[in-house]
Amino acid sequence: MGVNFIKISVVYFVIGVILGYYMSISNAYHLTGVHAHINLLGWTSMTLAGIIYALFPKTESSILGKIHFWLHNIGLPLMMIGLFLLLQGNSSLEFLIPIGATIVVVAVIIFAINLFLNLKKEAISVK
Repeated sequence: MGVNFIKISVVYFVIGVILGYYMSISNAYHLTGVHAHINLLGWTSMTLAGIIYALFPKTESSILGKIHFWLHNIGLPLMMIGLFLLLQGNSSLEFLIPIGATIVVVAVIIFAINLFLNLKKEAISVK
């Protein structure tokens, strides 16, 4: 599961960098919120979660890790699509923002529960 988190985080990183590039060459800085969330919740947070899962096998093998992965990767795109469109002046899918955000919050809470239940000092495994 850790490797999956890291691989998908790279996709978010590419999206975030491309969006940042677009913003800089077109002076479209109204999309900064989307850019920041994709880089923070997509690239950074998922990379760190992936590293934690890879280092601590008990957290990685827990069903909570799988639930975290899927909820995070369902919620974040929903939230970002809704926010992107809203910031472009289209509010038709604005309802996706609170739905996606709620899903991401639940995913992060599940991640925290997983760590509190399954993170053990003796479980570290550097590969």
